[in-house]
Amino acid sequence: MPTRDRRSIDAASRLRIVVLGYIVRGPLGGLAWHHLQYVMGLAALGHDVYFVEDSGDSQWCCYDPVRDVTDTDPSYGLQFAATAFARVGLGDRWAYYDAHRTRWCGPAADRGPRLCAAANVVLNVSGVNPLRPWLAGAPVRVLLDTDPAFTQIRHLTDPDARALAAQHNAFFSFAENIAQADCTVPADGLNWQPTRQPVVLDAWPVTAGPAHGKFTTVMQWDSYPARTYGGREYGMKSASFMPYLDLPQRVGPIFDIAIGSATAPRDLLRAHGWVVRDSREPTRDPWTYRRYIQESAAEFGVAKHGYVASRSGWFSERSAVYLASGRPVVTEDTGFSSWLETGSGLLRFTALEEATEAIVRVREDYARHCRAARAIAEQYFDAHAVLQRLIDAALASPPAAQRSGGAAAVHLSDRE
Repeated sequence: MPTRDRRSIDAASRLRIVVLGYIVRGPLGGLAWHHLQYVMGLAALGHDVYFVEDSGDSQWCCYDPVRDVTDTDPSYGLQFAATAFARVGLGDRWAYYDAHRTRWCGPAADRGPRLCAAANVVLNVSGVNPLRPWLAGAPVRVLLDTDPAFTQIRHLTDPDARALAAQHNAFFSFAENIAQADCTVPADGLNWQPTRQPVVLDAWPVTAGPAHGKFTTVMQWDSYPARTYGGREYGMKSASFMPYLDLPQRVGPIFDIAIGSATAPRDLLRAHGWVVRDSREPTRDPWTYRRYIQESAAEFGVAKHGYVASRSGWFSERSAVYLASGRPVVTEDTGFSSWLETGSGLLRFTALEEATEAIVRVREDYARHCRAARAIAEQYFDAHAVLQRLIDAALASPPAAQRSGGAAAVHLSDRE
């Protein structure tokens, strides 16, 4: 599924870009799309792009959804990655470093360290890869925070997380409100700039939506324990969902949600009218995930409590591809309504009554909301525009931030 090169850069502007991510270790459909669209979008711009993943040094690094275990064996994930990259036309553009066996894997394995050493830009998506020596010399080393508030709290409380962050010299966050007065994402001393999920629109074709279909989502009930910092609580989706437990009783049994995490109260949800399925069903690979979205009428979702409480402005990469597919999204407002058009195609809520009203509105004028959803994706999430801004801003980072290690950008005295 190669994407069309619509407005490619000229040869003089072409960069070697290494995208660091989490596909081999997290071989699930949604996670794969989250990372693939960076590689696909940058390649479509004309850059020389490679995806590189590192096992890290933990003994609990590779998830195998078939065995439902996490260990150091990347076998399942390597096959998953090979299939995914081949299907998007980038089959030779990835490598995996297995630190546990001191070996490189994947089609670019024999060139891995050399490719990394020659990179102009390293883009560390979610900061889940260490910067090994072959990456540390890249002139621009971008840390991309996709988990705002929680990332900053880790930097303020975990010396290892802080040390990894300090190896970067350009900092971007999905907290699009991070510079706004009402945003309470804790200040960790790093010069964060806003960014958002890129969507390769060609990979998400609009199909006719089932007007009487289900409102769906894929979610983790608890991703990890809630955090407390500066007297504020930053919780998970488990803290956000319960006020909407009775929604099926208000609008009907129209919800089908795919949930991960052992703590999810599945029996309670079913008793209140929610259809609950194992999240591994729709996320088996990128195409089962896309099909699940295409078979949905719309998305209904809540955000992590921490995103809402901090007024971060975060917006889900999953919701972005629902929109691109022409599926309306009804979702909890994290403050994104300050920068993202809402009301048609994308409807926000902060309470049960607002969620009920939004769902009714979508169902009453479904075709219009479907058209508006795609228009929002084209205006706000088009990978070409999102990634061009990201790369331009990274290259233009202040000289002080470009110093090795980014030490000039780190001020521990800025803690809240």
